[in-house]
Amino acid sequence: MGRIVLAENQYGKAEVRLVRVTRDTERHLIEDLSVTTQLRGDFEACHTLGDNEHVITTDTQKNTVYALAREHGVGAPETFLLTLARHFVGDFEWVTGGTFSAEQYGWERIADHDHAFLRTGRETRTASVEVDGDDEVVSAGLKDCTVLKSTDSEFHGFPRGRFTTLQETTDRILATSLTATWRYAASWVDYDATYAAVRDTLLSVFANHHSLALQQTIFEMGKAVLEQFDAITDISLSCPNKHHFLVDLEPFSLDNPGEVFFAADRPYGLIQATVRREP
Repeated sequence: MGRIVLAENQYGKAEVRLVRVTRDTERHLIEDLSVTTQLRGDFEACHTLGDNEHVITTDTQKNTVYALAREHGVGAPETFLLTLARHFVGDFEWVTGGTFSAEQYGWERIADHDHAFLRTGRETRTASVEVDGDDEVVSAGLKDCTVLKSTDSEFHGFPRGRFTTLQETTDRILATSLTATWRYAASWVDYDATYAAVRDTLLSVFANHHSLALQQTIFEMGKAVLEQFDAITDISLSCPNKHHFLVDLEPFSLDNPGEVFFAADRPYGLIQATVRREP
């Protein structure tokens, strides 16, 4: 029987809701994030002895999010997370690293108003900073990006067996809710500009690529990102198939030339892949 010991552990404050309004001029700016902190380091005594001398309380971590937002502003979520990570690792010698992540929610101006906003229903921007000693890994991404193309998509040539009922098609609706995460090779990048450009690239390839399978489309999207952005080392994509099935209208003496569909939410195919550069 081996000795029982404490293994990997981390702790922090999850989903700190941060809204910052910049009022430097009459035209205000609103930034809306959900921030999660997870610290790693010398916390063994707390777990094994109940000694809290090294415990930076989760409430303190929450307050730190708000205080640093006031002192340094927010800006790109990746930049804010780096500021947050460097604070904890730099100010507390027993903190050796951690994971700091954020979701950013979009707002747009109502009729270009100076201080009235409408929450956008688009995708959610994500960011993450992983710190281990002096090593920093910055990741970015998006989720809940629902896209659809009404044609220019095929799916055929798959093996047929005893339990296969799906019909082959050369013209179908292709729809998915895209989640993408990419890693940066450096910790100082124009994160806002790169995020916008990567997003545009993903959407452009989805729209313009003639798809023979969602797997093929995913690879082409990831490949295009790596070809255009040297600062990105790899990109992971997760795409659930949002199936649209043609409704049989013959019982009502009606034809259906690819116009009326049933949108099924489950079960669904889940396609995932990572595209990276070779060393």
